[in-house]
Amino acid sequence: MVNDRLKSAIRSAGLTSQELSERIQVDPKTIDRWVASGRQPHAANRRRLALALGADEDFLWPNALSDSQIQEVSQSELVHIYTSRAMIPVAAWETMLANTSESLDVLAFAASFLHDALPNLHDDLRDRASAGVRVRLLLADPDSEAVAVRGEEEHIGSSLAERCRLSWKYFRPLLDVPNVEARMHSSTLYASMFRFDDDLLLNHHLLGAPASQSSVQHLHRLPAGRLFGNAVASLERAWHGARPVTGTELP
Repeated sequence: MVNDRLKSAIRSAGLTSQELSERIQVDPKTIDRWVASGRQPHAANRRRLALALGADEDFLWPNALSDSQIQEVSQSELVHIYTSRAMIPVAAWETMLANTSESLDVLAFAASFLHDALPNLHDDLRDRASAGVRVRLLLADPDSEAVAVRGEEEHIGSSLAERCRLSWKYFRPLLDVPNVEARMHSSTLYASMFRFDDDLLLNHHLLGAPASQSSVQHLHRLPAGRLFGNAVASLERAWHGARPVTGTELP
């Protein structure tokens, strides 16, 4: 059976069998057999091949790893647990932001704390965007039912909606910067997410407690791991369900 995922990944990478074989040091005919027969390479070759193609190993060969192996890798994706968001050192935010080279995503209701914790946030985001980083800001619609419900659950009423409006006002100057995209969501969020390439801070939302007092998982993406991938998949669903906004649309 043809491994269509592997075939597509090789095509997307723009590589020939010969070029790929030179990168991972196997015979080109071996590459062709892996594609044509669906035969699974040995673990070391799977890792090298996935790395060369920029793809996830478990995507290319979904049946290659046992559940226990996937569990073990996924546990290794958990770098640290902070008992509350307030426990994350400012230096950690600054370092991850400065080291981002491809993708930076913010998914939250308001994330207004960022402007207080990181006084150079706007300049840093502009710098990242000018360096080619895709910056995506995904914040809540202040008039959405989800914001109203969350405000009541936190016992702060309309204050959350006001924080959302304030955050949009703060971010407005960035919305027309090249490589910066913004969307407004109306989703029920069970966690805020802050992605910096292969690192992600997952801030849980607990009923009746503000996000600042809830725990945060620092995840680092590993091939065949599931924690990071599951979180990013949720972020992508929220992104695709939200509506684009530009600076000219905001008051």
